[in-house]
Amino acid sequence: MAEANTTTTKATATTARKKQRRSVPAGQLHVQATFNNTIVTFTDKKGNVLTTSSAGASGFRGSKKGTAYASQIAAEKVAEVAKSQFGAKSVDVFVKGVGLGRDAAIRAMGSYEILVDSIKDVTGVPHGGVRPRKARRA
Repeated sequence: MAEANTTTTKATATTARKKQRRSVPAGQLHVQATFNNTIVTFTDKKGNVLTTSSAGASGFRGSKKGTAYASQIAAEKVAEVAKSQFGAKSVDVFVKGVGLGRDAAIRAMGSYEILVDSIKDVTGVPHGGVRPRKARRA
């Protein structure tokens, strides 16, 4: 005699909160441009991250990630999401690093009609530096 399993499992439907569509007309764009990659992040005025992209996430690999074109594509991806999902109209740009993608990422905002209010360079500058090498013996 085989007993049939007649117990019904109650499906617990978790009510996932619907993502609220925030309106962020003015935000911040953080561009970190290194020699190997460029990371572009769109935040609100407080600095809370809304969307981000990088040259590597845009499909570039190896030495191509450090190019200005790769930076432009990454910035366009961020600009499209910022414009469509958050209604971004103006940004304050913060640039960090010495890579090739510094200018290209800022210029990409113009094609999406996002006004650049200000550009600030926040690249870290060493003051003091590391301990020097020992003196060479003669």
